[in-house]
Amino acid sequence: MTFETIARVPAGFPVERVLPHRRLPLLACFDAGRPAVHVLDREGGPRGAIGAGTAAYDPAAPWTRHRRTPAAAWHPDEPLLVVANEEGTWRWTPAGVSAMDGAPTGAKYRSLAFGPDGSALWAAPSARYEFPVWERSDVLDLASGAVESAPLWDTGVAVHPAGGLVATLRSNQGASLVLFAEPGTGLRDRALILDADGYRTPVFSADGRHFAVRGNAYEHSVEVFEFPSLRRVLGTTLGSPYPGYDDVTDEWDEEFRSWSRHNIAFEARLWIGTPGGTLVELDVDDREAVEHELADGPVTALATTTPGELVAAAGAELVFLTVPTGVPDAGPVAEFLAATTEVPEGETGFVRTDGTRDWRSEDLADVTTAEADDPAWLRLQAAVNTARRDRAE
Repeated sequence: MTFETIARVPAGFPVERVLPHRRLPLLACFDAGRPAVHVLDREGGPRGAIGAGTAAYDPAAPWTRHRRTPAAAWHPDEPLLVVANEEGTWRWTPAGVSAMDGAPTGAKYRSLAFGPDGSALWAAPSARYEFPVWERSDVLDLASGAVESAPLWDTGVAVHPAGGLVATLRSNQGASLVLFAEPGTGLRDRALILDADGYRTPVFSADGRHFAVRGNAYEHSVEVFEFPSLRRVLGTTLGSPYPGYDDVTDEWDEEFRSWSRHNIAFEARLWIGTPGGTLVELDVDDREAVEHELADGPVTALATTTPGELVAAAGAELVFLTVPTGVPDAGPVAEFLAATTEVPEGETGFVRTDGTRDWRSEDLADVTTAEADDPAWLRLQAAVNTARRDRAE
């Protein structure tokens, strides 16, 4: 057995996602029944909630759910949680819930993250631009209340365990980019390109030499990449690939819906929660997987609390576990920064890799053919370029 159960505590509501504070014994738990975020302590004790009085999700209109799902972010050091929901932008502290100072009136933020030093809140899409809001984001300075403009990003921000580098997403239905930056500077010129959209925030391993990406809108994929090389070392599909979809009900089939989208965590090994109530322990280096019994019902969420500890949600129960961990290594960050350069504001000249091959922007502009086994985004790019060429002729 490579994990030990520390405690099992009731949450009091069905949990679909757990967002732990990385330093304090606090959890932000997303309610599976309505767009609410509950703050719990390590014993499951309620400390407050944002959105608890909102209307429940409508099972007859599943396509509206993603629009109502709140975004949340913990301050890296303080007991401060910011939540953006359909009613506005809010802050929770031990003193209670209040409107977020400095948040623009009418802001409809879909993604939130704190900068690594906690001095600023990053929020997307921008509330400062009427059109096109999806091309910019906001930076809210907590000390002054000033709101500045920043490049586009979405979903979430992952901080490398050794510090000095963050990763985020720029999603598009045709292809999504995993982007990297040194905090306080611009984006670097090397990016990972993924098919489609609907990915979760990247998750670094405890030592920072790998990261995993959970996706996507069309199948339950898990891919693992080396860092800093961005070489793809593992890819798998959870459940059946490309499941059935009902255009009338606008729903995927039952198997597809049974898998949580927040079911991976990365310490020394990658952990995956399953609808069968088990945890899959995956050794990325040895390509070996072991399945462990955890709960009687589906694992609905999984996250790292502190190094060497996981929290799993199984419906309305939280299970705390100790697992093998690793020591953060700053070497990969230094290697990546030395091998890349900062992209000037407004430019999109990224060197893109899918983990196997690299493409420069000028190369992609000329692609007019693609093989059947090429990534879908590359086949789409070739089709678009061919159509443009044909119109020009």
